[in-house]
Amino acid sequence: MQIGLLGKANVGKSTFFAAATAADVPTGNFPFTTIDPNVGVAHVRTPCACQAMKTTHDVPYCRGGVRLIPVKLIDVAGLVPGAHEGRGLGNKFLDAARQADVLLHIVDIAGATDIEGQPVKPGEHDPAEDVAFVVDEFDRWFGDILDREWQRIAKETEQKKSTLAEGIARRFSGLGIREHQVAHVLQSLGLLAVKPGQWTADHIAGFSRKLRETTKPMLVVANKADLIDVVPETVGGLRLVPCCAEAGLLLERAAAKGVIEYESGDSGFEMSDGATPQQRAALETIAGVLKKIKTTGIQAALNEAVFGILGMITVYPVEDESKLCNKDGVVLPKALLLAAGSTALDVARGVHADLADGFLHAIDCKTKQRIGADSKVSDGDVIKIVSARARGG
Repeated sequence: MQIGLLGKANVGKSTFFAAATAADVPTGNFPFTTIDPNVGVAHVRTPCACQAMKTTHDVPYCRGGVRLIPVKLIDVAGLVPGAHEGRGLGNKFLDAARQADVLLHIVDIAGATDIEGQPVKPGEHDPAEDVAFVVDEFDRWFGDILDREWQRIAKETEQKKSTLAEGIARRFSGLGIREHQVAHVLQSLGLLAVKPGQWTADHIAGFSRKLRETTKPMLVVANKADLIDVVPETVGGLRLVPCCAEAGLLLERAAAKGVIEYESGDSGFEMSDGATPQQRAALETIAGVLKKIKTTGIQAALNEAVFGILGMITVYPVEDESKLCNKDGVVLPKALLLAAGSTALDVARGVHADLADGFLHAIDCKTKQRIGADSKVSDGDVIKIVSARARGG
């Protein structure tokens, strides 16, 4: 699972990244603090199956019945208008975002940076303009890829060397886009009835936009939400999560030093007796931020991207259906993120290709029932795979 951080320069992407991953990356109040992509590991959180299965275990990714599941987070260079044509660091940005499954668009909701990422007085800039230009840059990038190859795709289709969906998917394979996704977009727009040779520039632009929306969905992270009185529910037509990345980073660092007891996503924290007066003053300010926007928004954004936007489910593969453990006796050792509608065979693939190749059947550990390769699994299921090529769960 890969999550890309998008946005113009100087909106807090690197601060969000550092808070989410506990990584030490450069942050600063000037454009292009990030030049090369930062890649780190963040975690989404969901109820652990240990609760539903009424069992106990000792794994580092389960904390008080909450399961932490790692996801890759990519923070890339800030965008400027014209990025799809290579302006600014646009080419680096777009290349780094190729494999992202979902995109977090970090926006200065307080309007304190202009379109180029330069500081202005809060409220002087409309954040909806930022959303529009970033979406437009991404859509134009998709459009340029398709437009460059369109004559060849049309010729291949007319000569029946490939279907239209196959031809388009081949050109977008570097972005992790599959043929079935292309076919779905073509059908939803009614473009299967239009011969490729009859496609216009509007057809290409409309298809490219829909393909981007389908394969690289975006969630707006409304950073600096603590600086405005009312946070809107949407911006630029996209839903958003209120956020204060700076507060999130400070809380993570304070927790790491033992100054507070805090888990990412909490709506409050407990201060230790050893906190200095200066630390107490800073933390009281952050407490005011939490009172206003409920949480820092870091964890909420990650969870909404994975479970809300993508609709992923969590499944737990095990080797022993009675003890719910692997061959080493570790209970519920692994949690897989899978697309809704995934099957028992998909669970096997998520563990190892060999397990899937030798798939015989699976066991639903909740019901103790045997299930087949095509049986759909649900969120929170614990599954044992029986395979002719058994590997550790």
